[in-house]
Amino acid sequence: MKAIKIFAAALVATFALSCTTGTKSNVAVDAELPTAAEVDSVSYLIGVNFGSFLKGNNFAEDLNEINMAELKKGMQDFLKAEGSPYDADFGAQFKIDPNKMGQILNGYITKKQNYKAAVNLAEEKAFLAKNAKLENVDTTASGLQYTIISEGAEYKVAPQDTVWVNYKGTLLDGTVFDENDSTQFIANRVIKGWTEGLGLLGEGGKATLYIPSELAYGVRGNRSIEPNSTLIFDVEVLKVGKFVPKEEK
Repeated sequence: MKAIKIFAAALVATFALSCTTGTKSNVAVDAELPTAAEVDSVSYLIGVNFGSFLKGNNFAEDLNEINMAELKKGMQDFLKAEGSPYDADFGAQFKIDPNKMGQILNGYITKKQNYKAAVNLAEEKAFLAKNAKLENVDTTASGLQYTIISEGAEYKVAPQDTVWVNYKGTLLDGTVFDENDSTQFIANRVIKGWTEGLGLLGEGGKATLYIPSELAYGVRGNRSIEPNSTLIFDVEVLKVGKFVPKEEK
């Protein structure tokens, strides 16, 4: 909600400033209006600001999701509005009260997220059902699917061990969302699917992990992962640092 309020305040200031400019007067003054090039620059930067607002708050992936006619009308209505945005009755001049912005936008985002979550879950079920039938794919009791390329050393990664790994993470459509070499972490401080999958491997081991969303980021997702997303990781365990419990004094 803070981001929405900050953007709204910036937009109010921008449009308020634009209201102080206009067509050239017949009165002779020792001053000039902005040039066409300057108008273009400001217009572009307002567009960048608006794009940042849309992308940063997950309102739209591209402009095809936006009704540009309504967008323009909202801008025009604001420029024609009388009084200050801080006046109690200012919002009554609009088709929709701007004070309801947070409520309406949050409802919009929730519906989009719920739809994506439903679609991704349906795609996940279909993928995992088909994938489970492949000869080289095994499934654990939790639902994790995996293909072992090489088990590695006899000692397998325990949850509290520190590991060094190479990995690449992809979505079902093949999009690479994360990739790293020689990264280090404790095995039980990552998503559940990773912890369980690492437990199948020893030092030098390689595998492909097909991690259901409930063992990953679930229905909430994160900034780069949509809700109910299945994650596929190619993993290589480079080194295992065994956990050594502290001695009791």
